[in-house]
Amino acid sequence: MATEAGVSKLHLGIDVGSTTVKVAVLDEDDQIVYSVYRRHHADVRATVLGVLQEAAAQFPDKEVTVAITGSGGLLLSQWLGIEFVQEVIASKTAVETFIPKTDVAIELGGEDAKIIYFDNGIEQRMNGTCAGGTGAFIDQMAALLDTDATGLNELAQHHTVLYPIASRCGVFAKTDVQPLLNEGAKKEDIAASIFQSVVTQTISGLACGRPIRGHVAFLGGPLQYLPELRKRFYETLELDDEHIIVPDNAHLFVASGCALAGSEAKAELLSDVVRRLENLGDVQGSEVVRLPPLFKDEADYREFKQRHDREKVRRADLSAYEGAAFLGIDAGSTTFKSALIGEDGSLLWSSYVNNKGDVLGCAKRAVAELYQQLPVDESGKPKVNIAHVTVTGYGEALLLEALRVDSGEIETVAHLRGSQEMLPGVEFILDIGGQDMKCLRVKDGVIDHIMLNEACSSGCGSFIESFASGLNLDVSEFAQSAIKAENPVDLGSRCTVFMNSRVKQAQKEGATVGDIAAGLALSVIKNALFKVIKIRDPHEVGNKVIVQGGTFLNDAVLRSFEQLAETNAVRPDIAGNMGAYGAALLARDRAHAKEAASGVPAQTTMLGLDALRALEPTHRNVRCKACSNHCLLTINDFGIDEETGKHRRFITGNRCEKGAGLAEEAAKVPNLFEYKTHRLFDHYQPLSKEEATRSTVGIPRALNMYENYPFWFTFFTELGFRVELSDLSTKKTYEAGIESMPSESVCYPAKLSHGHIMNLLDKDIDFIWMPCAKYERQEDETAGNHFNCPIVMSYSEALKLNVDALNETDIQFLNPFVPYHMKDKLKERLYVELVEKHPELMGSGPAPTQAEIDAAVDVAWAEDEQLHEDIHNKGMETLKWIEEHGVHGIVLAGRPYHDDPEINHAIPELLTSFGLAVFTEDSIAHLGQVERPLRAVDQWMYHTRLYRAAKVVTQRDDLDMIQLNSFGCGLDAVTTDQVQEILEGSGKIYTVLKIDEVSNLGAARIRVRSLLAALKDQSDERAEQNAIEGGCPVCGIDADKLEADVAAREAVINAKTGAREAEAGAAVAAEIANGQGSTCSCGTIDKHDDPHIREAESTAFPKVQFTQEMKDAGYTILCPQMAPIHFDLLVPIFRSNGYNLELLPAVDHGAVDAGLKYVNNDICYPSILVTGQIMEAVTSGRYDTDKLAVIITQTGGGCRATNYISLIRKALKAAGLGHIPVISLAFKKLDESNPGFKVTATMLYNAIFALFYGDLLMQCLYRTRPYEIEKGAAEQLFDYWMEKCKLQIAEGEKFGRYKKTVRAIVDDFDNLPLQGEGTKPRVGVVGEILVKFHPTANNQVVDVIEAEGCEAVVPGLVDFFLFGIAGSIFQQEGVGKSKKGAMGAKAGLAAIAKLRKPMNDALAKSTRFEPPTDIFELASYAEEILSLCNSMGEGWLLTAEMCELIRNGAPNIVCAQPFACLPNHVVGKAVIKELRRRYKGTNIVAVDYDPGASEVNQLNRIKLMISVAKANLAEELKAEQQHLEEGSTTEFHTESEVETTRA
Repeated sequence: MATEAGVSKLHLGIDVGSTTVKVAVLDEDDQIVYSVYRRHHADVRATVLGVLQEAAAQFPDKEVTVAITGSGGLLLSQWLGIEFVQEVIASKTAVETFIPKTDVAIELGGEDAKIIYFDNGIEQRMNGTCAGGTGAFIDQMAALLDTDATGLNELAQHHTVLYPIASRCGVFAKTDVQPLLNEGAKKEDIAASIFQSVVTQTISGLACGRPIRGHVAFLGGPLQYLPELRKRFYETLELDDEHIIVPDNAHLFVASGCALAGSEAKAELLSDVVRRLENLGDVQGSEVVRLPPLFKDEADYREFKQRHDREKVRRADLSAYEGAAFLGIDAGSTTFKSALIGEDGSLLWSSYVNNKGDVLGCAKRAVAELYQQLPVDESGKPKVNIAHVTVTGYGEALLLEALRVDSGEIETVAHLRGSQEMLPGVEFILDIGGQDMKCLRVKDGVIDHIMLNEACSSGCGSFIESFASGLNLDVSEFAQSAIKAENPVDLGSRCTVFMNSRVKQAQKEGATVGDIAAGLALSVIKNALFKVIKIRDPHEVGNKVIVQGGTFLNDAVLRSFEQLAETNAVRPDIAGNMGAYGAALLARDRAHAKEAASGVPAQTTMLGLDALRALEPTHRNVRCKACSNHCLLTINDFGIDEETGKHRRFITGNRCEKGAGLAEEAAKVPNLFEYKTHRLFDHYQPLSKEEATRSTVGIPRALNMYENYPFWFTFFTELGFRVELSDLSTKKTYEAGIESMPSESVCYPAKLSHGHIMNLLDKDIDFIWMPCAKYERQEDETAGNHFNCPIVMSYSEALKLNVDALNETDIQFLNPFVPYHMKDKLKERLYVELVEKHPELMGSGPAPTQAEIDAAVDVAWAEDEQLHEDIHNKGMETLKWIEEHGVHGIVLAGRPYHDDPEINHAIPELLTSFGLAVFTEDSIAHLGQVERPLRAVDQWMYHTRLYRAAKVVTQRDDLDMIQLNSFGCGLDAVTTDQVQEILEGSGKIYTVLKIDEVSNLGAARIRVRSLLAALKDQSDERAEQNAIEGGCPVCGIDADKLEADVAAREAVINAKTGAREAEAGAAVAAEIANGQGSTCSCGTIDKHDDPHIREAESTAFPKVQFTQEMKDAGYTILCPQMAPIHFDLLVPIFRSNGYNLELLPAVDHGAVDAGLKYVNNDICYPSILVTGQIMEAVTSGRYDTDKLAVIITQTGGGCRATNYISLIRKALKAAGLGHIPVISLAFKKLDESNPGFKVTATMLYNAIFALFYGDLLMQCLYRTRPYEIEKGAAEQLFDYWMEKCKLQIAEGEKFGRYKKTVRAIVDDFDNLPLQGEGTKPRVGVVGEILVKFHPTANNQVVDVIEAEGCEAVVPGLVDFFLFGIAGSIFQQEGVGKSKKGAMGAKAGLAAIAKLRKPMNDALAKSTRFEPPTDIFELASYAEEILSLCNSMGEGWLLTAEMCELIRNGAPNIVCAQPFACLPNHVVGKAVIKELRRRYKGTNIVAVDYDPGASEVNQLNRIKLMISVAKANLAEELKAEQQHLEEGSTTEFHTESEVETTRA
């Protein structure tokens, strides 16, 4: 660190990051004269103090300007009174000063990643809901390879292959990396693959549709210190040397920029700043919520310890033992456990070590150590004979082959066996391992229900471990500190890396390590109970509970479980080793079975000590050529086996069994996914160029084309077009489209469609056809509706706006809305969209006539019907086949596009490798009919199919269902619960597989095998029941037959545990088939004509009505708070009409927790808040639950809001309050009836005035509050008018009085004394309706905007209702809405406009306010960008509101949506790029809200947008000043018109 004498004035910048503190001191020439880079191990305050003391010693008498930046700098700046510089502003300043030719800067930090574009104004992107692919992620991955980040870099230098690894989250990546390690892939290759995943995550997650081009600068610690990581960026972005910028001191860039940006601050001595910091004492912030301690006092902890110290497994001394022993091995994802037991089950020896990514090496060492410890007699002969070895866990398949282990078993079964030994009659087992969580519910000794963590392992053991090491503690010290903690921190229950940011926040606020450790323990259990297991009522866990897995050795975690589950659990003293102990017990059972069968003492086939030492496998990689996936296989070669003479190899990396050589088994079993793909696409031969009389149309093999392709192919071919289909999806398809994806949280099928468009653009075509369709054809007339999901409906809009390549080609992209479900209207629409609008695409001859279009639609319609008939027939044929062959069938149910092998990751092939026949949901759905009403509102067509298929499964013994669920699929939060209820209601086992871009099949394999094990247990149980109950009085009992039955069952067990999984499925099928309709030997009992049909429970869900008697009895009706200003005004209307309506108070943390507890955690934030408010209230004891009802709005559209009602009913039922009626407040005919609740015309009329007043008062308050001279004056005036309006509405509002009132309100606010009007940036808030208006849902965004020195502009609520009414007008052609409906809508809008006119007139006359834009004008703004048929959620209104804000001088916008809000992917995030292109100076940040999102991260991103807004405003005001001096006016340019900006 250089210092320089004689410097005039110095500038110091401190950058407090999530993991490090950086200091840079610059002189007047902007040269760094002193710097520090130090990890703070979460003790931010002490580290900052230390580096400042050092700097003060370096410059004792120099005056220095001091500024601070970074995620941890904000509170410090407030406490110390020094300037805070927003991180991106610091970055921007540094880039513009030191490397001015930069076009794009990529900066990776500890937990955040940013991309800043400089080429066209400044535009920034920052990671939102996920911290995958950042420095912390790289550290986590390095630890997995037993090295650090630098070591990872060295390894990566020598790589030869890249594997696909998910970097969506460190935990997922572990799930990808671990199997690679377990299966013997080289660490060098894994290291480079980890870096590649960081690159992919950064580009797909942050660029969000904006390509990275030009000169690219790489900043931040990881990119400075890891050249191999930079290299992966260079290759992916195809950068040449000229365009790469790697500045010196890239890690100090933000600190240097901070010093420059704060150079105008007051200069002072550093010793003064140090003194202020030393005198801070124990200041604490208050953002993070605190919880009660885990133990009341020392005595409480003592009682807990004594109780658990008694839970010990029986032990014996190995050195004194003689005879047969049995070894169990549990090769887990991060640890290796083994246990040796004696004949009586006592534990002789055990080991538990971290596998450091080398499963085989670890196993060799452990087994060799065991061999050396076995006692021998005088002659050196062993006294202990290992009779049988059973292996379980991730590494099972590898060790079966490598060590010649006797048998394998699925983990869940091994854990159950161990638990039953420890706690006979166990009902509930919770196992939290390194990165997986398993929960088994046991009924009568059989696994009744299995839950595993699907898509996220926040809250598993390895997370706590990496957290503790980040704080420089080992796990036991960390746990100990939690026990003594007095104020545990509430860390939520979502993403682990963001928990980090909440932890950092807590530390900045002075929380102790113990508080954090205790908070972490609680959040691990919350995550397990509410998110994975989805427990509603703590008593569901039962009384006999056993907890296991290394994580529970931590007393704090165990205590948290006991507190939250309200039960005392048993934690065996070998909690971390229960899998191995269970495997050892199974080994004993199997050895005994073998001895009974052969009469010879059992002897293990496992390699002996010498063979073990000699085992040196070789690895090589080859590409599998069996299908188009070309999987990269790793072949582990163990050489020739001396005993058997066979060549022993283990092959991994294959998605299906072809590469591993198991395909012959699978080929015999029907796989309808294969059939359907063939029938959908290969069945159709396009016209050759010579045969085609018209142009060539390209169709993407994506989304609803997996349902509609046969229709469109036939339609275009009939008309003489040549149809070109995009190629099969691969990982490369995904990568090809990565730059144009506007939303990182949309589902994988949608992400793939970008690649399919890119693929079509490389083909010889004239136009691309990807129409939008709001409705699919209705298959079940009894369903409530037949919508497509919002993504399937109109994702092509997002493609049109974001795939830049479409603008650089002559190929046209056509995506009109078409009424696909209405044949006649479809004919008219297609003629208009193709022939009238695009005659140039019709080829050289005459254009098609209407009659030709009609005929083509008729033929295509028939072909579509034929397709479905063929699939139905194939389903029936396959059902018959499985009956004849005694095979078990699995309905692998999802959406049509789950047929894509890149999306389903060859799970169908995995199932056929088990000898199971695979059905698609649409091959059997036609055979079922659900009893209605279902609990869920049945509004989406593809899901109606799911429910019917589930019903069929409940009626047959030879079928089970596995549901596929795409990560981020918002609708499945509703549908998975409904499917689960249908199946479990009839005693079937529910299994769901979450899938996304990550193709790790490890979890899928565990689930499938667990399902098979559970099915087998169930059929065993049924067979026993039959044997007992069905004892035929005529023929009595046949002892020989019984014995043969037992032997047969043992044979099944042996088959099931062999290395060949195919036999397991066959065994289960055979057993289930045989256990069915047995005719007894004397012929008196005949069970059933069809052996496979079973009784199924009804799927109907009784809805409790709100009756007139309830109204008369004064039932309290609870209404959730959704928009505080407007709802407060609506309540008096209901009260004055005899309804005892109570508006629930503002949402608090308790409501969020209650929501998470009662609602599927994948559902959107508004659903969680609404349900949580209600459940918190009804369970609070404040109300008489026998005189209580709940009211909720229903939109009736295609978004999840219509299903809030079903979520509330489910929650009430789960809490034992199913008798409480839920009233639907809807303006569409939905399947609801409440005789005691009616909205009259008068109530409606009053409600309109209430909404007008709400909009007006909100606008007046937000416009004036930022500028008021007397603090609180605007709020006071607002409160006065709120009370007055409430009174008037309660009396019944009159038009005349309303006219006077609105004028008086505007006058009063017009005359409120203000100062500095127009000098603050105006920031708009738009988005999903509840998140937009509810302060808890948007983390008080209006307050944040005002606190940052800006004015918030929130468009009103009335427009949302007008948008709903206008739908009938704008959706006539594209959706097929009726003319009559459109006329009614026009009349309704005209009537409302008339009522609204006095308010608009008053606002127009005002000097301060502007009237709202007319709904038709708003529609015209949106129509330039997307179709007005986008009506789900906030639809086109969201786009229109953003246009309106920009045009009216508020170009800075927070676009707020719940995480995974489907409509907003299209109408929100996808239009931002186009808005920026059309309107110069547009500055929009899209923020995802949900209970687990990091508030610090949201705040940073909003502040970032505001800092850009301030810079833009300053430039604008400066320019305005110059223009005024030159006598000119300012102009605001849009592409289509020129508007004068701010008056």
